[in-house]
Amino acid sequence: MTVLHPAYFPNAAFFSIFMTAEKVTWEYHDNYQKQTFRNRAYICTDRGRHMLSIPILHTKSEHGRQQYKDVRIDNSYSWQRLHWRTLETAYRTSPFFEFYEDEIKPLYETPFEFLINFNLKTIEIICELLEIEFPEERTKEYALNYDMDNRFLVNAKKEIKLDAPEYVQVFGERHGFIPNLSILDLLFNLGPNTTTYLRDVEINSLNA
Repeated sequence: MTVLHPAYFPNAAFFSIFMTAEKVTWEYHDNYQKQTFRNRAYICTDRGRHMLSIPILHTKSEHGRQQYKDVRIDNSYSWQRLHWRTLETAYRTSPFFEFYEDEIKPLYETPFEFLINFNLKTIEIICELLEIEFPEERTKEYALNYDMDNRFLVNAKKEIKLDAPEYVQVFGERHGFIPNLSILDLLFNLGPNTTTYLRDVEINSLNA
C-alpha cells in the first residue's frame, strides 16, 4: 500500500509514484501543515517558475491542530478566476491546452468548501484524462509509518531529486527546462504522451 497526500494538481514526482504503485491510499487523518503542496502548485509562466496558492481559512480545533480533511478554502477571494487566468496566459500556446481545457476549466468555476475535496478532484480529473484508475481508499486513522510511505512528497520545502527527461516547455527558450512542475505542465505540453514520460521518471530520494 502506497500512502500519498492529496495535493493540488500534483507534480511529476508525485504522479510517477502514483502511476507505478500497485495500490494507493490517500492520507486522510494527518494534521494540516503550511508551506506544502496541499494548497500550492508550481507552473511555468513567462517569468519562470510560478506558484499557484489556494487561500485557506486558518482555524484551530479543540486539540490545537487542524486536520487536513477539515481545512476550508477561503472563497471570499476570487482565487479560482486568478488561477485559471494564469493557466490560460501560461499555456494557451502549448500543444494540448485547447484539447484539455473543457475538462479542467470547470474546476475553476465550481466553489469547493474543503481543500482536500478540491485536491482529490484535481487528481481524479487527471486520471480521467490519462485513462488511469482513480483510487478511492482513504486511511482510517493516522499512523507514523507505512511500508510504502510517500507522504513526504507533499513537502514543498524539500527538493525532490529525480532523473527525468527534458521536454519542450512553452517558455523553455527563455528560462531553460524547469523540472518537476505541476502535472498540468506535462499535460498541456505532452498530452497523451504524459503517461509514457512519467514511467521514465526516476526518483532518487524515496521515503526521505
